[in-house]
Amino acid sequence: MRFDFATATKIVFGAGALKELGTLAVPFGKHALVVTGRNPDRAAAAIDLLKAQQIEVTVFPTDGEPTVEVARRGVQVAAVAGCDMVIGFGGGAVLDAAKAIAALLTNTGDPLDYLEVIGRGQPIKNASAPFIAIPTTSGTGSEVTSNAVLASPEHQVKVSLRSPLMLARVALVDSALTHSSPPDVTAQSGLDALTQVIEPFTSNKANPLTDAICKEAIQRAATSLQKVYEHPDDAVAREDMALVSLFGGLALANAKLGAVHGFAGPFGGMFDAPHGGICARLLPFVMDMNVRALRQRQPDSDYLARYAAVASLLTGDSRATAEDGVNWVYRLTQALHIPGLANYGMTEADLPALIEKSAVASSMQGNPIKLTNDEMREILTAAA
Repeated sequence: MRFDFATATKIVFGAGALKELGTLAVPFGKHALVVTGRNPDRAAAAIDLLKAQQIEVTVFPTDGEPTVEVARRGVQVAAVAGCDMVIGFGGGAVLDAAKAIAALLTNTGDPLDYLEVIGRGQPIKNASAPFIAIPTTSGTGSEVTSNAVLASPEHQVKVSLRSPLMLARVALVDSALTHSSPPDVTAQSGLDALTQVIEPFTSNKANPLTDAICKEAIQRAATSLQKVYEHPDDAVAREDMALVSLFGGLALANAKLGAVHGFAGPFGGMFDAPHGGICARLLPFVMDMNVRALRQRQPDSDYLARYAAVASLLTGDSRATAEDGVNWVYRLTQALHIPGLANYGMTEADLPALIEKSAVASSMQGNPIKLTNDEMREILTAAA
């Protein structure tokens, strides 16, 4: 048995933890680029905490999923201002943008020099500028992952900058910041978080450490995801989901993902769609197809036992079958009103290109069984 496990240098978790930001940031420099979502006012408290420690602040707002061009602009803004650290304050898209900017500040050249698939894939050689990640949604776990997903509209795909040198110096997870998430964001990001503890647990790179993290998180999501959707101010449920998201980031960074994320990257590159919404819709249909394909082609596979274990964790029933788990997740997506993929513009004519791109996506390589083109088409058709 051999496995690696890498994560942020320091994780600070707890409701109200944001108040520690100023003192946490002091060792990293004197001028922070604070990357936010479209409304920088949401980061006002964080900015005040930095300024109270005589740290100068340059704000860089972003809107929607980060692109290669956003990363270029962020690096330029940071370089001109003389920023010596980067702080991401927002959802997974914001954190990915901030993480990419921090890496490119210390590694000269263009993002395409380092990007997978569409770029030259050169290794990142220098540690990122000091990076502090502060998530305001419970979804991607980007605060503890070593990659940043960027969209390239010209290539119609999303791909990653990836290196252990990109891990945050501090992941500051304050569940109180997630209370203002609207219901659709809570639902979609929460199901993304659930996906990111189911897929590593059933991936072909699972290990005992990620297994333990995933099991704990699956149980918490089963208890709290629908609850936090229906009762947004439930502090305990919000804390549970913040932990699920954090654990998902830890797991995916040290195991693998699967077909849900294999589809999500190309889909997000082809259509204007939120990452969480894509994953939320795909999860039950990918689980269903994986279980059916394993029963047909690998009936003695250990992965079937893992899907049964997922079902037991979700339902609380030790006798639950893999199919019971699929049904539980499908019912949850219905209760959380997750829209179909056709709502983002996908038509049958798009399926060949989407399948071709998904088949070579890095996350697809972690799936517990290699899916055929017909099986991938069936998943997308069912999820439409």
